[in-house]
Amino acid sequence: MNILHIDSSSTGAASVSRELTAAVVEALRHSEPRSTVKHRDLVAQPPAHLDGALLQSLRPQPGAVFPDDEGFRKEVAYTDELLAEFLAADVVVIGAPMYNFSIPSQLKAWIDRVAQAGKTFRYTANGPEGLAGDKKVVIVSSRGGKYAGTPVETLLDHQESYLRAVLGFFGVTDVSVLRAEGVALGGEAREAAVNQALEQAGLLAEELAAAA
Repeated sequence: MNILHIDSSSTGAASVSRELTAAVVEALRHSEPRSTVKHRDLVAQPPAHLDGALLQSLRPQPGAVFPDDEGFRKEVAYTDELLAEFLAADVVVIGAPMYNFSIPSQLKAWIDRVAQAGKTFRYTANGPEGLAGDKKVVIVSSRGGKYAGTPVETLLDHQESYLRAVLGFFGVTDVSVLRAEGVALGGEAREAAVNQALEQAGLLAEELAAAA
């Protein structure tokens, strides 16, 4: 099992999502000792946000002219590296804290790099078709408040819903969500949310290993 472990939280050791992604990956390795793990920390090595040149490199247009400098070449090489990691993974564990009702900008920048026509999706006469559906994705979601199943979920959840939509566009339909909600509602609420998610992490890893 090839596991891609992605972290995007900026809060380091205080991060709930980082604690939970580590627990999921460790449980997966315990369930399937032959697994290999690639850890991609999008905060330690953040992908640059798309500028005109990077966007053109991903979606070339006739007459496009690219910068002839080392910085641009490094970013193109980084794009290729991120895409290769994603395509090679059997299981992708994505740490996705909710920041202002959405995902961290580093994670959005990663998505912008792997969303490539002809690689993760393609357009056909019948509409878009995902090309990366041969993998399982675990979204590790942490949220300061509580949204799931509430009247405001549809209005304010641009985190889990966005990730599901993007992954579905890539053809990935085998998606699980490991969620810790209410972590900003006090120490007891945080502890309860994390402990519940940790229990779920072990069960989820066993299911994934059994299905591999």
